[in-house]
Amino acid sequence: MAETTPIGALLSAKYKSSYAYVTVKDRLPVILSKIVDSLYRNKEKIHAQYGVEGSEELKTLIGKISKLRNEVQTNKPILPITDSDSDVGDWNDYLIEEKERSNGVQPSWFNNPWLYVECYMYRRIQEAVNLSRTLNQIDVFQESKEGTFFSSHEAVKVLLTFLDDSISNQKSIDDNILVKSALSKFLRFSLWGNKCDLSISAGFENSQKQSPVKTLEKLESNILVDNTEDIFNVLNQLKNKKEGPLEMDIILDNAGYEVLTDFCLAEFLLCSGFAKCVRFHGKNFPWFVSDVTRRDFEWTLNTMAASENSVCATFGKTWERRLADGSWKFTTHRFWTLPHDFNKMKTNSHNLYDQLASSDFLIFKGDLNYRKLVGDINWDMTTSFSKSIRDFHPAPVCALRAIKCDTVVGLNEGIAEKVAKEDPQWLINGNWGLICLSQNPS
Repeated sequence: MAETTPIGALLSAKYKSSYAYVTVKDRLPVILSKIVDSLYRNKEKIHAQYGVEGSEELKTLIGKISKLRNEVQTNKPILPITDSDSDVGDWNDYLIEEKERSNGVQPSWFNNPWLYVECYMYRRIQEAVNLSRTLNQIDVFQESKEGTFFSSHEAVKVLLTFLDDSISNQKSIDDNILVKSALSKFLRFSLWGNKCDLSISAGFENSQKQSPVKTLEKLESNILVDNTEDIFNVLNQLKNKKEGPLEMDIILDNAGYEVLTDFCLAEFLLCSGFAKCVRFHGKNFPWFVSDVTRRDFEWTLNTMAASENSVCATFGKTWERRLADGSWKFTTHRFWTLPHDFNKMKTNSHNLYDQLASSDFLIFKGDLNYRKLVGDINWDMTTSFSKSIRDFHPAPVCALRAIKCDTVVGLNEGIAEKVAKEDPQWLINGNWGLICLSQNPS
């Protein structure tokens, strides 16, 4: 039977050897240190763009990030958000609720659910940016995100060439067996693209260096839940029921190489006749180091379109046209950058829930989205994915996730124990994956 407490609910002595404790005490300060280093390194560039006022505000911004790092390291109390963004009430109400759940004890960095404090750290970073006059549009993670994209260029070319070949063979793709095989590959490209996560690597370079095609072969046995056939069947049923292509949503995770894999999946779904429109959901502000913002989304397409590599340029221009003709859409919502799990969406952000309910199929990318789908709850690992997402079911839900924390569901009996013997770090190293589907609430 599942425990209904969050993973790492209290980072007391019981959890001091856990990944949750390491995340808060060690990894988060490293991320903050890398922000400070990046801002120092780019001070001349910032001065050239923003002038003397920008240089002075840069010192203040660096000071605030350094102060936040000290708060994390010394387990200071969690403080209310003080800027004027529309989500301030949500964050500060959540802080009050956390205090009530802690029997009146003021929440602090080591003593409250790590999903909350990790999300809170990124909101505090954005608070420091928002309170600037001239630097209030700066992305403190921009340098690392762009660097990861460029360092993955060889893998990008291989992936796009594979996509181009798949589209060129469109006549034979009418064969259901070939369609299913191609869908399987693009789901896997998107799944393993999730290994390139800068928040897990604490902001250190984490690009795709190997051929993505070879990665599929190497990691095939590492997919612990594989609902690919069910996904194919559901897409076919929906397509036939609607007598035409579907509208789909992809809730994005990381920029860089990973978002390229998501673009390729979307393009395949469109070209194979499964989708007529794909709506991408990104973040309102920089989040978990490498999550996709509108700027990242547009920068990626513009950079590809201007590439000297022909296949990159071709798809970059194609995808810019898709945005123009509406077959691709990009949207954001403040709910994606709140600490709530998705079971709270219907009451907290019903307009977003209604938007997702208008979709035919939902694809959630990455570890954080998965944790929020299942509530970051310590479920028994054999619990079904449909049960673990509880009342969140606006449409069929697919989750593609490389495992990077210790909440996992949907495994067959004995699988967790077998994998743990083979790889003691399997819950945190991103080398094991899940392709999950929930069609109906259980």
